[in-house]
Amino acid sequence: MSLYHKTITIAVGLIPLLLSLEIAPAAEWPYIRTVGPFVCRADFNLEPQHELLSELAALQAELVRTLQIAPAKEAIEVYLFHDEVTYRRYLERIYPTLPFRRAFFIRANGLGRVFAYKSSQFEADLRHECTHALLHAVLPFVPLWLDEGLASYFEVSARNRLNGAPYFSSVLWNARFGSVPKMEKLEKIGDVASMGKAEYRDSWAWIHFMCHGPSAARDELVEYLGDLAAQKPPGLLSERLARRIPSLSSEFKVSIKRAANSQTAQR
Repeated sequence: MSLYHKTITIAVGLIPLLLSLEIAPAAEWPYIRTVGPFVCRADFNLEPQHELLSELAALQAELVRTLQIAPAKEAIEVYLFHDEVTYRRYLERIYPTLPFRRAFFIRANGLGRVFAYKSSQFEADLRHECTHALLHAVLPFVPLWLDEGLASYFEVSARNRLNGAPYFSSVLWNARFGSVPKMEKLEKIGDVASMGKAEYRDSWAWIHFMCHGPSAARDELVEYLGDLAAQKPPGLLSERLARRIPSLSSEFKVSIKRAANSQTAQR
């Protein structure tokens, strides 16, 4: 998953070129649905995707409730394709200089667009990239690791976020052997090419902790994002969390083990 979940940032000089390559007009898309802030255009029937589209419609409310960020005021365009070949051909025409990704979010001149095709990871891909789109619609900047961690957390259906995410067992295993991810290491990553599987996992792990651990952790995340929204220097989240929760490593391990115990109790 991590090899494809990349938010594309375009150099300013390329923006006029890319925007001059016209997206097919709405009339050429046979299926169009608006769900929440997302205007979804597809080359396949969207009716069987009713549950997924309902999740997208609810995604903004989830981010607003969980992170206390503002809702997106702009429409976010979503382009969906029935297979990889059609997807590749379309993107090679519209964005010929961009590397291939199974799905991606791109923002240029204030316009957010998501592209995806019906791969085996289609639903997770779409939730992931739409999370990026919602964050970047209201925040002027999001640190790379935090951006990817949040998108990885919300790519999972709400019913599976506590203990059903793909990274959960690996993070739990490490915690049982006393290993806690180093947020300081993640904060130094400035290039998406440096985000490998371990970095995605660790970014997800810290978001999981802040959403399911002690309330002080959630509060610090909310305040940090609030500073970003207000364009106030936020400092390092690792330092802010450490000041607020002195026993941070211990609390992290307790949190992930508690989530695992909840999983066992549900069986």
